[in-house]
Amino acid sequence: MLDLNSVLKNAKKWAREVGKIQRQNFRKNNLLINTKSTGIDLVTEVDKLSEEYILKAIKENYPDHQILSEESGRQDKKSDYLWIIDPLDGTTNYAQGIPIFVISIALKYQDETVIGVIYAPMLDQMFEAIKGQKAYMNGEEIKVGIKKELNQCVLASGFPYDRSSNQDNNANYFAHLVPKVRGLRRMGAAAYDLANVAAGILDGYWELNLSPWDVAAGLLILEEAGGKVIYLPEKRGISLVAGNEVIVKKIYDELKVVDSKKI
Repeated sequence: MLDLNSVLKNAKKWAREVGKIQRQNFRKNNLLINTKSTGIDLVTEVDKLSEEYILKAIKENYPDHQILSEESGRQDKKSDYLWIIDPLDGTTNYAQGIPIFVISIALKYQDETVIGVIYAPMLDQMFEAIKGQKAYMNGEEIKVGIKKELNQCVLASGFPYDRSSNQDNNANYFAHLVPKVRGLRRMGAAAYDLANVAAGILDGYWELNLSPWDVAAGLLILEEAGGKVIYLPEKRGISLVAGNEVIVKKIYDELKVVDSKKI
């Protein structure tokens, strides 16, 4: 098996270099923006530049490894290693000039995530974890929060890109939880939400219809920080609830209350 500390060092270096590209182009007047699955599912020239940098770095350093990246899909090879990349999570924020977006890099070995890196370049926050070696933000160990009551919690969530055409769009859950919590945040970057739950900055998070690149790094960081995850297998894509052991169950129970009211 690879020396994971060495691999982590590389992944952090790539994330910082990509962060420079993103900072240099942030709020650029002539930023090229296109759409993907829907009119609100954006991709910018910076997404592509960021992905190109990371893919080139992986191929130069680990040429036999498989890669799954948001913009270019899966590049299959016969390898026990799979990189899962979101070169710019929070593209809508980026395109809008909102400084909340991250680079997310994860490495799986035999289907188990062993490295997770999430870097927020405008905030200079580096979240990282190696399987079994705790989780860190900017070199300091992080842990999930200790709150046990929803009315003391600030949670995060988000909405799928097809929310206008699919009623399973999280709006009912969001409305139900608004009066039950201290605050609800819609940060616009799933990886950053998970990282903040891992650091105890947010108390919990749920979202529907996510993709592997949205969560691969964040879930490892969360779990290494003592967090728990409950999956919603009846939902589309990857749908989950995250938090500490108590709060994750309380959020899940509230979602089930909403489900029980459906006709």
